Amino acid sequence: LDRLFARHEALRSVFVAPQAKPRVEILPPDAGLPVSEHDLRQRADTEAALSDLCHEEERTPFDLARGPLIRGRLVRMSDEEHVFLLTQHHIISDGWSMGVLVRELGSLYRAFVAGQDDPLPPLAVQYPDYAAWQRQWLSGERLQKQAQYWREALSGVPSMLALPTDRARPAQQSFAGASVPVVIDVDLTRDLKRRSRQHGTTLFMTVLAAWAAVLSRLSGQNDLVIGVPSANRGRREIEELIGFFVNTLALRVDLSGEPSVSELLERTRRTTLAAQEHQDLPFEQVVEIVRPPRALDHTPLFQVMLAWENHAGPSFDLPGLSVEAADGLDQVK
Repeated sequence: LDRLFARHEALRSVFVAPQAKPRVEILPPDAGLPVSEHDLRQRADTEAALSDLCHEEERTPFDLARGPLIRGRLVRMSDEEHVFLLTQHHIISDGWSMGVLVRELGSLYRAFVAGQDDPLPPLAVQYPDYAAWQRQWLSGERLQKQAQYWREALSGVPSMLALPTDRARPAQQSFAGASVPVVIDVDLTRDLKRRSRQHGTTLFMTVLAAWAAVLSRLSGQNDLVIGVPSANRGRREIEELIGFFVNTLALRVDLSGEPSVSELLERTRRTTLAAQEHQDLPFEQVVEIVRPPRALDHTPLFQVMLAWENHAGPSFDLPGLSVEAADGLDQVK
């Protein structure tokens, strides 16, 4: 963990604002990743104690100005069983980064257990290099072209998706909610893939079109916007970096004129490809450009998302250990 902390400058980033001028500073490589240890082996209520520790961990804030913005907890349940919590602030990491972290942690663990040196090749660039390049690249005519696309694509969009609800929208968002799993079986998945091939769409585009159709039927609106997270890692040099690269695209789907399935898929395909060609402009800048009506009770531009995760969850391959994700917790343990 200390080696990973030293390797990735994003993990060592802190965010300060002297005289109200925000800037990023990097902690020294030898600062170390903080890990606390908890021994529950003598406790009769180990599961309850573990639950308390997990809740304490998720409620403990980070200090953006002091850092580190990543921390771990090792919980000893018995001589043979341990639970490891790793918590990161989203400002320094994203979903793709978790795959990088797990792979590199596994490589380091296997090497160090065998008494070998660090096997990881040096990183060609660091996250601050990418940030500096992005500011330079996304400027001038290129910036104007991206801004103009989103200004035109989202001009006149409805301010809110009017879904029927069982209670009034609160005056301010609370983000309290729950999840309802929906499983698409093998047969339906096969049919969706076949339909996608027939119409020249990806499976994502087909599911997006179907989701839009459902939302249109529920809301009675034929003009709606769906938010879609984008990994935003279009350059090979940054694929092996830990850091926050993800962006959000506001995809406007047109269901006017009672389109057929074929027509809706074609509209969705065109919208998706155009948005991906202009995905470099950060979403917060898109909001500033479009200037939708703002209110505390809903997010601007869209209130519904489709997050397409077409990669397997991270898995550890550590010699001498059996590692699995703990049920009901987001952290890898």
